[in-house]
Amino acid sequence: MPVAIITGASKGLGRALAGALAARGWDLVLDARTPETLEETAAALGAYGTRVTALPGDVSDAGHRAGLVSAARRLGGVDLLVSNASALGAQPLVRLEELPAAGLRRALEVNVVAALGLVQEALPLLRAAPAGAVLTVSSDAAAEAYETWAGYGASKAALDQLAAVLGVEEPGLRVWAVDPGDMATDLYAAAVPDDDDPRPDPGSVVPALLRLLDERPASGRYGAPALLEGVR
Repeated sequence: MPVAIITGASKGLGRALAGALAARGWDLVLDARTPETLEETAAALGAYGTRVTALPGDVSDAGHRAGLVSAARRLGGVDLLVSNASALGAQPLVRLEELPAAGLRRALEVNVVAALGLVQEALPLLRAAPAGAVLTVSSDAAAEAYETWAGYGASKAALDQLAAVLGVEEPGLRVWAVDPGDMATDLYAAAVPDDDDPRPDPGSVVPALLRLLDERPASGRYGAPALLEGVR
């Protein structure tokens, strides 16, 4: 069975994607910071009959990243690496004049440095996979100027560039940065707690990600709405 590592997998888009892959027979290595929530997710996905390894921890910890890749190696390798775990830099989000340097560093550490570290750790296994792929979860804030979103957006823009260069340097892999669009997630609620407008469930984005895996388009940056066109 193919093996996927998914960070930030206990809730939201990470959990929804993990469920879809488990339903397809994928074995999974899942990461999140909250052990209880992650264990509940792993138990639920185990009902599909696939192997699910849940490793709670912080992706900014190099030892934790090594543990994720070691767990995948025991399952047979790494066919897909999904960097979904994210940090906002401030909760709720604030204007640049108030953005703490420590918060920006945290966003860069989790969203960029940890994603690179995980790629570096998993790269030998990804290269050995029949169809190795890396998927990084981006944001429209990486490309558009939204008030209070500068720190988070800057980190996602850096992640986009990292993914773009990786795609050039590793032509044997597929490297996709995906902007999922608006979603009803805990991350968004923490970013803008006063925004009560309804947003799509993260599960609605999963078909876009599955389309990438099924069709394997060229490495690059994709928007979920475009990928969802024509998907039933």
